[in-house]
Amino acid sequence: MNPLLYLDYAGVAVFAATGALAASRKELDVIGFLFLASFTGIGGGTVRDVILGLPVFWVVNPAYVLVCAAIAVLVFFTAHLVESRYKLLLWLDALGMAAYAAIGAAKGLEATGSPTVAIIMGMLTATFGGILRDLLAGEPSVLLKPEIYVSAAMAGAGIYTLAELADLPPEVSAVVAFVAAFMVRGGALKFGWTFPAYRSRPGRRPEDIP
Repeated sequence: MNPLLYLDYAGVAVFAATGALAASRKELDVIGFLFLASFTGIGGGTVRDVILGLPVFWVVNPAYVLVCAAIAVLVFFTAHLVESRYKLLLWLDALGMAAYAAIGAAKGLEATGSPTVAIIMGMLTATFGGILRDLLAGEPSVLLKPEIYVSAAMAGAGIYTLAELADLPPEVSAVVAFVAAFMVRGGALKFGWTFPAYRSRPGRRPEDIP
């Protein structure tokens, strides 16, 4: 297998683990673990392939679903050994996001040749699974947290796209993009990096408007 395929499997496995950890926090049964792990692991890639008009990756290769199932069962029997499952969930999510930012950009660029589409596909693939996991598990959405998240995925996808346009080997582009996205998200988790937030002001009363 080429390095991009390894990264693809790694992204699915890590995201599946975050889904299973979310299931453990809700004290679900093993079917709940399988459900959340699978939706989280393959959700982003499924949306990407549907938008791009490609055969859905896990339909072409069901091994991805088996990876999700294996991870779900593993976490079901081992999650109790982890002291802070939510903290582990966030860091594993950062790893999965970084891997999928590169994979999504690679598939977007290969399918369309458009750098813009590549960056959007990288961002979507990297974030949708985590958003879906939080929605289904009733967890606070990573998308709505103040720490940088979507921007980290965009950075990774953008760097992969630029590296490919510079004719770097695909494996080099993928590694550089993965490291960049993970460092940005990791820095946000470790140091609380955020962008300035919108601060609202009281609205004017209708009678005060000329």
